[in-house]
Amino acid sequence: MNELSKDAGVLAVLLQRLEKERLPIALTLKEKVDSGETLGDSDLAFLEKVLSDTNRIKPLIKRHPEHHSLAAKMISLYSEITKKAVENEKRA
Repeated sequence: MNELSKDAGVLAVLLQRLEKERLPIALTLKEKVDSGETLGDSDLAFLEKVLSDTNRIKPLIKRHPEHHSLAAKMISLYSEITKKAVENEKRA
């Protein structure tokens, strides 16, 4: 199996995971922090897992510029969630 077909399979799985799992959870967390709530342990564990996974897939995304925009949008969303969560925690 060449690297491009391997990448295609990995990207397909990652996009499916994003659509079915990660994005819905992220949007729920965004609503939570936007309403002034703080994040719980499971929420923080989710964000830590996403950060870890993001670091691992950087080379893959770098090889596939067609996914740069999506990756940037997701990173921005996670950044917004994190910043707002820190603000909420300081007010709590």
